[in-house]
Amino acid sequence: MMDFQIEGNIVDIENRKVFTGEVLVRNGHIHALRPLDRKVSGYILPGFIDAHIHIESSMLIPTEFSRLAAPHGTVATVSDPHEIANVLGKGGIEFMIENGASAGLKFFFGASSCVPATTFETAGARMTLEDIDQLLSRPDILYLSEMMNYPGVINRDPEVLGRLDLASKWQKPVDGHAPGLKGQDADSYFGSGISTDHECFSLDEARYKASLGVKILIREGSAAKNYAALHPLLNEYPELIMFCSDDRHPDDLIEGHINSLVQRAVADGYDLYDVLWSACIHPVKHYKLPVGTLNAGDPADFIVVEDLENFKVLSTFIDGVKYAEKGKTLEPGVAIDPINQFVASPMKTGDFALSADAFGAGPMPVIVAIDHELITERLYAEKSVRSGHIVPQPDEDILKIAVVNRYDNQPPAVAFVKGFGLKNGAMASCVAHDSHNIIVIGTDDDLICRAVNKIIEQKGGIAAVSVTDEKGLSLPVAGIMSDTDGKLVARQYASISKFVKDDLSSTLTAPFMTLSFMALLVIPSLKISDLGLFDGETFSFVES
Repeated sequence: MMDFQIEGNIVDIENRKVFTGEVLVRNGHIHALRPLDRKVSGYILPGFIDAHIHIESSMLIPTEFSRLAAPHGTVATVSDPHEIANVLGKGGIEFMIENGASAGLKFFFGASSCVPATTFETAGARMTLEDIDQLLSRPDILYLSEMMNYPGVINRDPEVLGRLDLASKWQKPVDGHAPGLKGQDADSYFGSGISTDHECFSLDEARYKASLGVKILIREGSAAKNYAALHPLLNEYPELIMFCSDDRHPDDLIEGHINSLVQRAVADGYDLYDVLWSACIHPVKHYKLPVGTLNAGDPADFIVVEDLENFKVLSTFIDGVKYAEKGKTLEPGVAIDPINQFVASPMKTGDFALSADAFGAGPMPVIVAIDHELITERLYAEKSVRSGHIVPQPDEDILKIAVVNRYDNQPPAVAFVKGFGLKNGAMASCVAHDSHNIIVIGTDDDLICRAVNKIIEQKGGIAAVSVTDEKGLSLPVAGIMSDTDGKLVARQYASISKFVKDDLSSTLTAPFMTLSFMALLVIPSLKISDLGLFDGETFSFVES
């Protein structure tokens, strides 16, 4: 670790000013900030922080995520590891912590509160109260991760309240997850001590929660994009806003991270310092992160940008070490031994047939996917029956969707979905929140079966097939992350995504990211698990 000094226009966010000066770094910390009386170039400011993300959704292990994110000025993340926890339990979280400790970027993992997310799906593990208590006792676990079981909080479920009590015991904040909640339900949920929410999808909803003092995280991920709806909060409640991505696929991470939100907000005319408070300071204060905010005595975590309009990142320093320069990582990769849990055996085409009497007489319920949203709508469509079975209607964009249990050999759950636009093909993924079973959408049973078997052959990953072609990306770490170079994974993922859009005709911006949320039962309205079609508003299965 070298001592050095760097000069530039220093952005003092907390005192809302810029001055010409130099930063003196000694032993990984900021020794002093000294003013200069000469003209200098570049702007030095605290690094950006993603206030809520699931690293696993990037399909990269933490060390590879770091190599892609640090060049965008990201110095830290607040990361919920419940994706790998749903596959491998506490051992999966420990894997993320250990690998993250080898990275340049600072990863702050929470104790996952909802593993499994619900009792209406099959996960690979369960986090007990004892597991959560042990994690929260660790000094490097700074919070209880998002409490997705909002019905359990509202209805005072003893098991759920026990998890909140543990956070209180260890005096650590609790992240929220309450899509659409307002009024008495929101009062009850946030009155339990939950202090953040990243799931707001309307301005009225976010305003109500902010009026309760809830920290609102404006999210721009690969699928869920809420900035357009929520950005007025930067004027209305600047003291409560943080930025996050929640879930970001590798090709999008190549293009940008929190820096993109900062640039967009400043371009939209929001106060520079309010925006930078949200991106750089509020997460540090809320979670008590050991991340520097450009003060003497702080860890030397800062970035140099070309200007305060485009925020082109010239270099990223973490603990006084330069980890990125001019858009390129200076951080080496780290070799690992993949860990996984995958049991499913190859399927047969007939396994995906759905009897004509499924869902009773009359129209059948259909999941409606919405581009840029995690929520879904529902419609009721007339069945198309052939040889005693309900078949997809690609011309009407009504496709078959199925979930296959990856942890045991069981019959798949089958239903129908609209909004993906496939004309002749199938796409499948083992990145399927939150239990990460295999989820598949397709235009006929044979293609669906081929896509699923490609995932089974890879023991995780994503796949897409047409009548004449097939593509796959193997994700051997828990079936949801790669153990190879992040840029290579990004290129492979982008190639498969392009295949789904160009060859299979999907109309979605991020078809695989949207697919991954069709099994997330805690987000309304209609979803599907390996156990059946699920109503996220009544929190019950739809009769099949």
